[in-house]
Amino acid sequence: MKTPRFPCARITTGLSGTAKLPGRTRTDTEQILVDLVKGEAALAPLGGIGEDSGGYKGYSYAVVVEILSAALQDNGFMQSLRGVDENGKKAPMPLGHFFIAIDIEAFIQLNRFKEIAGNILRGLRASEKAPGAERIYTAGEKEYIAQCEREAAGGCFIPPSLQKNVTIMREELGLEKDFPDLPWETAANAASS
Repeated sequence: MKTPRFPCARITTGLSGTAKLPGRTRTDTEQILVDLVKGEAALAPLGGIGEDSGGYKGYSYAVVVEILSAALQDNGFMQSLRGVDENGKKAPMPLGHFFIAIDIEAFIQLNRFKEIAGNILRGLRASEKAPGAERIYTAGEKEYIAQCEREAAGGCFIPPSLQKNVTIMREELGLEKDFPDLPWETAANAASS
């Protein structure tokens, strides 16, 4: 795939029209967010813009994600996901989602896959850190750490109103045999004995 190189990018602004922006890298996160909303900045695809850094590959990846998340579900895409209607008023975003299950062993032995994937993640975490950063997290790592911390603390807090609703639902659906002791009932029984 070959893409032309442009010294600047055109982005859609508002409900119509484009803005011609100089192609430059920015790192001022807070101002970038403000400028994105105002239509004065645009995000580049994975890899950046142009062939030198492989931007077309990131663009292709983004298009595949858009097709899988929109076309397969007959959902909104591109401009329909801006959160505003044609009159500029807030509107729901019809987001689509796509999930895939892959039989890894159809391609490679599971242990070998885990070894390679583990090496990739360890390599990423061992990369040079940004100034002031304590560590590099890989996908899902923060959630795993939070889960471990919650389990060590006895689990997630479940508000009494939700406990009541779940208990009522269990009874209404006749699930007492499947779920004879809900966590809060077990804790209450242990405390009373």
